Amino acid sequence: MARPFAPRFAVYVALVFMLLGVLQLAASLVFYQSIDRQTLNEDHARRIAELLVVSDRIHAADPDLTATTMSTRHLAAAVSHAPRVAAPTTDEALARIARRIVEWEPSLGGRSLRLAMQGPPGGKCDLVGSIRLTDGHWLNFRSRDINAMWPVALRATVLTLATTVAFLAIGLVALHVLTRPLRRMSDAADAIGRGRQVVIAEGGTPDLRQLAHSMNLMQERIARLLQDQARSFEAISHDLRTPLSRQKVAAELIDDTELAGVILTSVDEMEALLASLQRFLRAQHLEAEPETLDLAELVRQVLFPYGEHALADIPEPIIARTFREPLALALTALVENAIQFGGEARISIDRHEGHWRIAIADSGPGIPSAYFEAILDPFFRLDPARARDTKGFGLGIPTAHRLMMRFDGQLTFAAAPGGGLVARLDVPHPHEAPTRP
Repeated sequence: MARPFAPRFAVYVALVFMLLGVLQLAASLVFYQSIDRQTLNEDHARRIAELLVVSDRIHAADPDLTATTMSTRHLAAAVSHAPRVAAPTTDEALARIARRIVEWEPSLGGRSLRLAMQGPPGGKCDLVGSIRLTDGHWLNFRSRDINAMWPVALRATVLTLATTVAFLAIGLVALHVLTRPLRRMSDAADAIGRGRQVVIAEGGTPDLRQLAHSMNLMQERIARLLQDQARSFEAISHDLRTPLSRQKVAAELIDDTELAGVILTSVDEMEALLASLQRFLRAQHLEAEPETLDLAELVRQVLFPYGEHALADIPEPIIARTFREPLALALTALVENAIQFGGEARISIDRHEGHWRIAIADSGPGIPSAYFEAILDPFFRLDPARARDTKGFGLGIPTAHRLMMRFDGQLTFAAAPGGGLVARLDVPHPHEAPTRP
């Protein structure tokens, strides 16, 4: 099964990148807005200074052309006998504009220049003014929407936004590339936790290369330890079978039938324990390749040796791509557990979240839900529901659990409606085939 999504280190770093980008954009806009107000005031002062000088010359040549020639989309001009602004301004901002006009055109220093603002509060505000011409007339002008920030701020905002987005994109791409080795090691650590061995590419920064190299060495040591452990137990198991066989032969020669039966029963139990232990150890290093198979047929093959003790309700072929041997071994362990403690095993198959799920139910005493995690541990015994005089080491369920972990399956439990335990085995999906241990 595919591992559920969880936020990774790169996601958090990307969020920090985006937060910093937004803060930088906001600060830049405030900065540009402040600059734009000063720029607009400078621009208004320059345009008005040019207007007044040119208007003087045009008016001296042809007074009728002054208003029509000097009016533009942003500036309206008119010549009259009276000023539109009745009195000189006392506002400090307007006084600064008046001073800038004189700085642009010193020849206007002796003229009577009056400025005022007109417009609703918080809305568009026009700069209006009046200046006396050389012949005594007044040139009245209106500079539209002096408070508008768009003439300069719009271009600055678009440029800043484009630059911020571009740098964010470059930063995120670079972050994705730089954290790729870290993501590989995260996936590898998850696979190692599931009992698989993967080869981690030793790339990236020196620290990441060293970490990848250390993880590869760790996997090799763990693999050798498991192999040595498996070989040791297999050797012990093999050596124990010889004296057990001799005990069987000796028991058959004993005249006391009751004593012979006790010895043979003990020998059979010891052999069953050894077989259970071997299956558990084999689950640690089993190899398998995914293949397309009929789940219904596989279940029938697994259930055949148990006869009437195993019942299946699977009416039609179910085609799936999965791992045949691990699935068969896990199913066998769960069926044997259900028959041993519940007398029978009832098997069904259905769909669950896009995957096939095999349910194995029994009619035994069941297990409290508080122990659903504990029974996955090897050698765990539950009393009184699983008495100590029962057969086995308590390795059937742990064996199935280890196989599902290694091959991307899942084993869960639930209480049966009529009493007993239901083991739910999610069929392994070959999203990522396990590698050689």
